[in-house]
Amino acid sequence: MRSFSLAAAISLATLSASALGQALTQATLLKAPPESWASYNGDYSGRRFSALDQINQSNVGNLSLAWTTRFIADYGGVKIKATPLLVNGILYFTSPNSVWAADARSGRELWHYQYPRNTGSAIGNRGVGMYGNWLFFESPDSHLISLDARTGKERWRIEIADPKLDYTSTVAPVIVGDHVLIGIGGDHLDNPGFLESRDPETGALQWRWWTTPRRGEPGIETWPNEQAAIHGTGQTWLPGTYDPALNLYYIGVGNPNPVIAGQGRKGDNLYTCSIVALNPDTGKLVWYFQVSPHDTHDWDAAQTPILFDGTINGQPRKLLAQASRNGYFFVLDRTNGSHILTRPYIDTLNWSKGINAKGQPIPNPDKEPRTDGVLVSPTSNGATNWPAPSFSPDTGLFYVGTVSAYSLFYVTDDDDFPVGWGGRDLNVSNDASSLIAIDYKSGNIVWRHEWPGGGGPSHILTTAGKLLFTHNQNYFIAFDPANGSILWHAGLAAAPSAGPITYLLDGKQYILVPAADSLYAFTVIMALN
Repeated sequence: MRSFSLAAAISLATLSASALGQALTQATLLKAPPESWASYNGDYSGRRFSALDQINQSNVGNLSLAWTTRFIADYGGVKIKATPLLVNGILYFTSPNSVWAADARSGRELWHYQYPRNTGSAIGNRGVGMYGNWLFFESPDSHLISLDARTGKERWRIEIADPKLDYTSTVAPVIVGDHVLIGIGGDHLDNPGFLESRDPETGALQWRWWTTPRRGEPGIETWPNEQAAIHGTGQTWLPGTYDPALNLYYIGVGNPNPVIAGQGRKGDNLYTCSIVALNPDTGKLVWYFQVSPHDTHDWDAAQTPILFDGTINGQPRKLLAQASRNGYFFVLDRTNGSHILTRPYIDTLNWSKGINAKGQPIPNPDKEPRTDGVLVSPTSNGATNWPAPSFSPDTGLFYVGTVSAYSLFYVTDDDDFPVGWGGRDLNVSNDASSLIAIDYKSGNIVWRHEWPGGGGPSHILTTAGKLLFTHNQNYFIAFDPANGSILWHAGLAAAPSAGPITYLLDGKQYILVPAADSLYAFTVIMALN
């Protein structure tokens, strides 16, 4: 079913047929021209850095609202947690059960696809993937749907997993070659996690990689038995990144099950809480690095693994960096997963006793959850979470929104073999939120901006205009990425709810940010003489 407004009909009539008919090519995905935003992170690297510099430090003070549009669904409230795509002048974005196309020049709705009411858990939707003239998105009840990007008409839908088993789906599909790479989420109730590849034309399954091993497979020795591994979860609920030269797809894996109570799954519990590299043509595991062995605090490693080339000890290296939910910053060699750097990035972190020879944190047994509670930082929400970090090749700094807080972690199911949620945590501190810039070579924090009044992790965009865009509460803010000084800000009607993007249309650069049920687009308005 699709719904159209009168404004949408007018906009469709006035928008050029050539714009609606232009397909997104593989060449565009590989080269990622700066005037577009063709995938969840803007390009395959996950850096969320744009080479556009028309908006820069010299004129950001004249940045003004170009347009704002509110979007309405047929049922339920709208909260846009999707990073919009911008392809050929059209924005594509989602909320649970809905997909929209809008004119990027004006914000006018072109079409709206409404998925039928369902029983899936609508915790959010991160957006669409695009291949040719086809869009792909996941529904809350774990279906993959393909739409015609020109009209919003449904091409097909297929079930990814059974929502009756508490599976749900939030991830923005990533297109690599002729593979639609999709992940799975859920509330951790004993369901096996996986990443899979679907054919973009038919939706047929090409391969599936289970995030926990089966009998006879490497890693099974890190579980007490195959039954524990099969029910060990490890969801893949955020998009990964891709290196075309190495043909490797990198993704973070979620936490193990049972949650918090780990007595029935002794061992490291691979490949949960791990960064993994897969061959996208076969789904075969190439390497892994586990950031939280035997996690018992509901952390995961699903945060974006950012790819960039850098210099380590005077030698050029192909690098991968992640600010993980457990409070540690990791730098790896992305060719083979070898460890280069591990450093904590919040001062309150107290759950580990140091770093082992592999570069992994060593859990402190005194910080394991107990029936009478134990004080741990970070909380189960993590030192960061799903909001997008950024890396600027101009500054060589990694930017991430952080939270420093403490929780009491309790085991509520002390059976030898607990199931599902075996515990809980209770936040007992005022959250201290910061935007930080990390030197990837040393792990040192170069600058920090502490947010008054707290707030959660923020979504980040950096640009060649020597600007960093992020948010706190209802404010959208531009920083100097070199030193953290504030250069501009604007108040919005709601807090930004997804990653900002930038694009160039008709020779004019825009900065766009979703906030609740609306999109806000800013551009430079020249001062009058």
